[in-house]
Amino acid sequence: MQTIIAAIFVFGLLILAHELGHYYIARLAGIRVLELAIGFGPKIIGWSKKGTDYSLRAVPLGGFCRLMGENPEEAEDPDSFPQKPILSRMAVLLAGSGMNLILALVVFFLIFFFIVGTPSENAKIGNVVEDSPAEDIGLEVGDVITAVDGETIDTFRDLVLVVSERPNEHFEITVDRNGQELSYMVTATEEQETGRGIIGIGQKLDRYNFILSIEQSFRQYAMILASFYHVLSGQAPMDVAGPLGIVHVIGEVAQTGFVNLLMLTALISINLGIINLLPIPALDGGRILFLVIEAVRGRPVEPEKEGFIHFIGFALLITLILFITYQDVLRLFFSPGN
Repeated sequence: MQTIIAAIFVFGLLILAHELGHYYIARLAGIRVLELAIGFGPKIIGWSKKGTDYSLRAVPLGGFCRLMGENPEEAEDPDSFPQKPILSRMAVLLAGSGMNLILALVVFFLIFFFIVGTPSENAKIGNVVEDSPAEDIGLEVGDVITAVDGETIDTFRDLVLVVSERPNEHFEITVDRNGQELSYMVTATEEQETGRGIIGIGQKLDRYNFILSIEQSFRQYAMILASFYHVLSGQAPMDVAGPLGIVHVIGEVAQTGFVNLLMLTALISINLGIINLLPIPALDGGRILFLVIEAVRGRPVEPEKEGFIHFIGFALLITLILFITYQDVLRLFFSPGN
């Protein structure tokens, strides 16, 4: 049950952001929105307002924003999608992925500002591990480490770098405790997995710091974009999962806590935003490619030809999803140990 609730939360949030992006930019461009739906299949609830139908549907694995003019019979209506300038149409198509990319940044900010906090600018201690060298010598939460063997420490990262190089070594640390300077001798223990020196302290995290939360959000965002680039460029292995595999991962992450689930939501949102912009027929990126062709040619591709190409792309995409789902079934249910 937890997996189902978590999956509905993640997919619902991603789909809502994506479709609202199309919806609001379409309305700003003067395009009539016929229907906004979250999910597929039978309607759970639906209503109409100012000529637009809104619905929540039974299968929370997608959604759609149906615009005037997507049906060829409506193409001549002045409020239809084909009648608007190319840049307006392109903005509508970009808005879905754009909202997914923005959503990830918003989620990161909420995590760092309200829930987790951001690292303090100095080497302030946020927690002391029980039975650690730090506890043994009397270090306390709130102490600020200012030096190691006389070497100035400005940030917690500086401290980690210095201590990690001294496993099993005895050295002096200087701390500032409420304005009072104190010195302690400590022996760093060796971390078995990495061989690094540790003394058993964690960094102080401060919530409600707007500027640092923004900086940390962009830093986290940049790390994900860099990893995505490494995958696309072949510098890192590609790990592909279908809907079943993603639901399985969501369920596992949900068991580790809500913050990790939010982190995963942001990660999936970035991936969804980027992948949907790839110039593949049936995706928004494929439709944008046809607008670029229209701009170059000075006239649109014939609707029948474009529709056929998108149909082929959609069929291939569904085939790929089914194949990946089949691999997910084998891996999750029939591999040794499962």
